[in-house]
Amino acid sequence: MRYVTVSALSHPGLLRERNEDSLVVGPWTLCATVTESPQTLVFPLGTPLVVAVADGLGGHPGGEVASALVARRVASLGPVLSSEDAVRDALSACNRAVYEAAGGDAGGELAAMGTTIAGIVVQAGSLLVFNVGDSRVFAASPDGLRQVSVDDSPPLEPGRRTTSIVTQCLGGSRSYRAVRPHVTAEPLSPGDRYLICTDGLTDPVPQDELDELIRENDDGRVAFELWKAAIAAGGPDNITLAVVRVADA
Repeated sequence: MRYVTVSALSHPGLLRERNEDSLVVGPWTLCATVTESPQTLVFPLGTPLVVAVADGLGGHPGGEVASALVARRVASLGPVLSSEDAVRDALSACNRAVYEAAGGDAGGELAAMGTTIAGIVVQAGSLLVFNVGDSRVFAASPDGLRQVSVDDSPPLEPGRRTTSIVTQCLGGSRSYRAVRPHVTAEPLSPGDRYLICTDGLTDPVPQDELDELIRENDDGRVAFELWKAAIAAGGPDNITLAVVRVADA
């Protein structure tokens, strides 16, 4: 018997007034709220299990509305996300749903609301990685931390490590734009570990430091230590993350 352990949290950081991030772990969602400490959930490996983060666009009214809408829809579709095409179709449907919700507020503060999304679907022998926007998925292995999602962002200027610009997201404009979700398959073995997070973690904390923290901490501690590193670096944005491990019982 194999199982999946997920340790996750969501926090506004130190500078933002509210949390516009949302989190999906199987049927469970955490939307635009705060966890004081990491939550750990355990699931049997079998039915597709989706773990994802959604980051409402900063500076756009309704970011928390868009991220919550997408998180709840993805959670409801999770058990049927058994193929790359199914994930692409689900994300395209989420994109349409954001525009439809915004369309009911034409000219209002929700008219250009949008969100990124990134996550994984854990299956019995493989794993699907998906994203739209710049939230990220990393695979942690003895060889180091490897980004397996694809950033939707322009090339970085010389000397810059991050950018706040995204080239596609779910919603985010006043007129409908289709999306081309990134979806890839990864092999899955017992002991494999994955980090899913918003840019509130990756912008202030370099990847080599994330790698070190994941290597040094077990499942019960790693989410807290990653969050603490982002706070120590100034906590400039909302911080939402989930660490996933597949293990034998």
